[in-house]
Amino acid sequence: MRRILMTLAALFWATGAVAEGERAGDFEYYVLSLSWSAAWCALEGDARDDPQCDDGRGLTFILHGLWPQYEDGWPSFCRTGERDPTRTETAAMADIMGGSGLAFYQWKKHGRCSGLSAAAYYRAARQAHASIAIPTLFRQVDRPLTLPASVIEDAFLEANPGLKRDQITITCKDGLIQEARICLTRDLDPRTCGADVIRDCRLSDAVLEPVR
Repeated sequence: MRRILMTLAALFWATGAVAEGERAGDFEYYVLSLSWSAAWCALEGDARDDPQCDDGRGLTFILHGLWPQYEDGWPSFCRTGERDPTRTETAAMADIMGGSGLAFYQWKKHGRCSGLSAAAYYRAARQAHASIAIPTLFRQVDRPLTLPASVIEDAFLEANPGLKRDQITITCKDGLIQEARICLTRDLDPRTCGADVIRDCRLSDAVLEPVR
């Protein structure tokens, strides 16, 4: 029994998450998560018949979320006195998030932890998204590309001269390039990522799905 408990504890620690329902506004920095739309579609969206995955959308890296973060771990589903966003407010985020459903979920899980109102959180997310240049060359991906994940990071660094290598990480899932995650201060300036965030995908043969 002791061995089972130790194993479960190790698995929980490995996730980096802490108990849900923390106090809103209690965090150290943000992670700006940019998701490669075609990868999400291949892994989840197609099965849901999500409109984000329709041909002709032309989506590359879209805003997944702006996540309050501790130096080790992150809060989620925090307690806040702020009201939830209206449908109009979430729909207004669809242009950079691919859809309003994601915008509402991100508010529930992460936005409440910012200590901001829903409107202010969405403004911050939009500002953070606008502060990072997404390399235009990604728009030209019209077939699956097999490449080291580090090439994606290099492209972001070249497009954002003020960004340093320890302030960005590229993630993979099931062999696909999944996300670019950039660490930002509470004032939305680039900063060094915590040790639990800066875990780059090491694949030399990661697949970048074609733009749809």
